[in-house]
Amino acid sequence: MKISKTAILRILPLLLLLAACQREAPQPEEPAVAPPKPGPIPQIVLPEPDPQAQEPQGPPELPALFRDIERRTFQFFWDTTNEVNGLTPDRFPSRPFASIASVGFSLTAYPIGIENGWVSRTQAVDRTLVTLQFLDGARMGPQATGRSGHKGFFYHFLDMQTGARYDSWVELSSVDTALLLMGVLFAQSYYTGDDEREAEIRDLADRIYRRVEWPYLQQRPPLISMGWYPERGFISHDWRGYNEAMLVYILALGSPTHPVEPEAWDEWTRTYEGDWGVFQGQEYLSFGPHFGHQYSHVWIDFRGIRDEYMKNRGIDYFENSRRATYAQRAYAIENPMGWEDYGPNVWGLTASDGPQRTTQDYKGEQREFRHYSARGAGLSDRFDDGTIAPTAAIASIAFAPEIVIPATEELYERYGEYLYSSYGFLDAVNPSFKYDVPLKTGRLIPGRGWVASDYIGIDQGPILTMIANYRNDFVWKVMRGNPYIRKGLERAGFTGGWLAPPGEPVTSGEPDPEAAAASDIGMAQSRAREEEEKAPAEPRASDPPPQ
Repeated sequence: MKISKTAILRILPLLLLLAACQREAPQPEEPAVAPPKPGPIPQIVLPEPDPQAQEPQGPPELPALFRDIERRTFQFFWDTTNEVNGLTPDRFPSRPFASIASVGFSLTAYPIGIENGWVSRTQAVDRTLVTLQFLDGARMGPQATGRSGHKGFFYHFLDMQTGARYDSWVELSSVDTALLLMGVLFAQSYYTGDDEREAEIRDLADRIYRRVEWPYLQQRPPLISMGWYPERGFISHDWRGYNEAMLVYILALGSPTHPVEPEAWDEWTRTYEGDWGVFQGQEYLSFGPHFGHQYSHVWIDFRGIRDEYMKNRGIDYFENSRRATYAQRAYAIENPMGWEDYGPNVWGLTASDGPQRTTQDYKGEQREFRHYSARGAGLSDRFDDGTIAPTAAIASIAFAPEIVIPATEELYERYGEYLYSSYGFLDAVNPSFKYDVPLKTGRLIPGRGWVASDYIGIDQGPILTMIANYRNDFVWKVMRGNPYIRKGLERAGFTGGWLAPPGEPVTSGEPDPEAAAASDIGMAQSRAREEEEKAPAEPRASDPPPQ
């Protein structure tokens, strides 16, 4: 049908008006980052690999800031470690004593330096040999002084020069020994060359691990005690409830010489009671300070492998840490205590330095502040004084890069001029603390709050190693080949994923028939606990009389 020119001229204004309205109509906003949904993860069966297919490209490239963070954080371990004995300070620049846990992170950092071209393999082998030779030859025994450890375990803090127990308040530590041993076994699995020095590394690592007498700390079997003091005996607390002790039990189960029995893992997971529930919209196994969701994951790839507990919950420990990371961020967005700067890209509570142990008025309320302390948000182990630790967010990059990358950039942009220095991010910042009181450590920035003055080794280590895991699974891939780690996981009941025998389909797991019911029970228990917390507490017979 032919349309006349006159008709076209009549309808043209209407067409132009319609087009203008369409241009002016509000466009839908970009969707926000969607949090993971509570509940079991679906079954995922990976197809057989196609030999003709191209290699996967890996995760999205990180902003240039992360390469700078990695290099500076690596230099912390390389520069501050004692070249004579391989001991790494607990903190720097104050450098009061060595931390055996920091040594474990150093031993893991050196191969990362090799892979990135920051040090040569020869340099890293030299430093690793010095460290392992010291650990192997360290004086052991029950004496209170002049010894580095006892029964294969090491004291938490050692003198930087002599390597002996630092002071009478320092305990023989099961968890810090475990962090050290993870670095020792990582070195054993990484240095596979025929060179006699690399062979010596493997032999030394084997001796150091084999001599640890794990049952010695089972004073209330089958659980493992936190440690021992020469002056007063065993610590009365065992590792129970969900926390970083996963690596303690896995190493103890994997020992070829002094192992604990699998019932230790079964009993430990039974003590999770009260840790599973819903917090900030996430259903997961909770531990307030975020290091509990990070430390074991530095070395062990928990993706797709599950013990009996997680089979019944329908997820794995990696997914659990992902949900915990989202819960941390959601808590900061809600900011129930009204701290300054908390929000979508400023979050992260873990063990870190703080300004001082003091009580001050904050917005009309008396608030407790602390120096070094565990800080966290969750179903339990809660403490928040406004102190943000960069490691809490950055070391979670493998779990939730979509929220960690913008958080890292925000921390740098907002606080970088005084929080970011020679070895990357200083330990912590508290924008809410602006009180003119003596500080335990750190300094006040006029109008900006408190900032730490030290780097802490056990906070630096997860930053470097978890970025490496995000980039190419580096630490995870090396540790998958360690027979002791595999044995420990298998004796704990882990199956599936990379533990599956060759040729068996790899799945992320399908919940057992009871999983949905178990999930419902966990939700109900969590809601009941929330209601109990709202109600006035009933006095208990064991409570002391009010003062």
